[in-house]
Amino acid sequence: MTSLYERLGGSDGITRIASDLVDIHLNNPRISSRYVDSDVAALKHGAATFFIAGTGGPAVYGGKDMRTTHRGMNIDAEEFMAVLDDALQALQKNEVGQREQEEVLFVLYSMRGEIMRL
Repeated sequence: MTSLYERLGGSDGITRIASDLVDIHLNNPRISSRYVDSDVAALKHGAATFFIAGTGGPAVYGGKDMRTTHRGMNIDAEEFMAVLDDALQALQKNEVGQREQEEVLFVLYSMRGEIMRL
């Protein structure tokens, strides 16, 4: 069976998806304020590396874990769902297949307890 990493287009495909996802977040009025003082290039790199490593690719993610990253942000359910909606939009923009979309969203949703209201 082919890994999710490979089915998402490898490092190049995932880097495009992550870049689009950050751009979509920056334009989403529900969550864009979270990124006001962010280094966009660093966000995109971190998202891509996290995604590549998490899908079975060769990258080694050196950033903070989800709990540490989101501690004190008080993210609510609506905001969390806005992020998932943005992820779906980025996946669709990159013509990712339905099965892969479902797998990615499942993984993202499984992190809910590490992200919300910490």
